Amino acid sequence: MMWYGGWGWGAWFLMLVITVLFWAVVVAAVIALVRYLTATHRGHQPGPPPASGEPGWGSRRAEDLLAERFARGEIDEEEYKRRLVLLREHR
Repeated sequence: MMWYGGWGWGAWFLMLVITVLFWAVVVAAVIALVRYLTATHRGHQPGPPPASGEPGWGSRRAEDLLAERFARGEIDEEEYKRRLVLLREHR
């Protein structure tokens, strides 16, 4: 009885649009939740946290970065040795 009066096919189209929008919002919410929960772990450096009180951890990382720069050819051997001595003096 309702087929010929009221909205007709427009009601089916409206239900389709609302259903698609509902599931799009649900999927977007799940994606946002996953990104939020995984974003808290992105900023951490591998290894012990800086607040661990382990002496030399920060300088060890600095030596690694210096060695990487030397390996890439950004600095020469003389500059590498000079900066390495400075880092080890201030440990």
